[in-house]
Amino acid sequence: MNEEEKNLIRLCLERAEEVLLQNSKGPYQGLPRTAGDGYPEPYTRDLMISSLGICSIDNDELLRGLEKTLIILAKNQSEKGLIPSLVCDPEDLGSSDTTALFLLALNEYRKKTKRPKFLKDAEIKALRWLSYQSPDDSVMIGQLPTTDWRDEEWVLGYGIYVNSIYYDVLKRYRKYKEAKKLKSLVHRFEIKGGVKHRHIHEGLKIRHKPYYAEWAFKVMASERFDLVGNSLAIISGLCPKTRAKKIIDWVEDECKHLKKKRELKGNLPPVLFPYIKKNDPDWIERYEEYNQPGTYHNGGVWPFACGLYVSAIVKTGKRELAEKRLCDLAKLNKISRNKEFDWGFSEWFKARNLTPSGASHQSWSASMFIYAVKCFEKQFSFCF
Repeated sequence: MNEEEKNLIRLCLERAEEVLLQNSKGPYQGLPRTAGDGYPEPYTRDLMISSLGICSIDNDELLRGLEKTLIILAKNQSEKGLIPSLVCDPEDLGSSDTTALFLLALNEYRKKTKRPKFLKDAEIKALRWLSYQSPDDSVMIGQLPTTDWRDEEWVLGYGIYVNSIYYDVLKRYRKYKEAKKLKSLVHRFEIKGGVKHRHIHEGLKIRHKPYYAEWAFKVMASERFDLVGNSLAIISGLCPKTRAKKIIDWVEDECKHLKKKRELKGNLPPVLFPYIKKNDPDWIERYEEYNQPGTYHNGGVWPFACGLYVSAIVKTGKRELAEKRLCDLAKLNKISRNKEFDWGFSEWFKARNLTPSGASHQSWSASMFIYAVKCFEKQFSFCF
């Protein structure tokens, strides 16, 4: 990495922390806001994922904001243990991933502040709620469509995204027996009942492909590549290291093919590919307006997801590739659709032309860049 690239990453790191500080107090009970020019609301999912970046640096103001967020989430937790989708609204329920993400963020905060019993009652309730989310009582979490971070994509049954988070949570809270069982199920889960069609795999481990299926349930499944889910599988250790390296190599090769077909600009991967197109069996009419191929959840390029991808690359020990993708991500975060911001930290980009879309100064876009850099520094003992 040359001096110009090092300076770019250093500057992006500084700007990312500034964005988080600017977003640290919003109009809803003084809670952090989700984005600078869009989402003033404190969305649980975004803020819990942002905790990874916040807890990787030393910033007392950001930690106080995270502490307040966790306390209010615990206060608004449902009687059975479900964490709401909106921090300040106990009635905004229905997410499959917020409870696991709350436990992840809680553990990060406890480690950072050396407060191992902080919000212990909320922890117990959240773990209990998650333990009842397996349709066949097998540890593996099931979900309904549009209940995770993808509110415009159909993910049904056992998804790699939420189960990768849950695996990490089980280990963090010393539920080693359950974690071991979940890991086994992800790699050996078999479809029961019905006809096993030739194009349907037997669980989340795909035959002849290195990555994990996006989701599977009985005779239904999607073998499309889920960037966030597979990156989290690598980071959490759910994915063995030899397989993780193959996944990264596969992603890099597939992105080259997408670029040749002019379905992708730049070097960073979309959140889903191949894209769901109109004549595909999993196309839903609503996608025509809200989820076109190469956009949003149907293959948009999301900086927060790319931050996780870079961290997954780091986990495999591919230093040179991690450096390249960090630089690519810094350049992407520089692009701004809002003329008031010299750094955009946009929500997402259209894959075919990298047009910034959604909100600017998105907290998790900024935070996950910080997280990726800190993972890099820790793994390779290299500071910018």
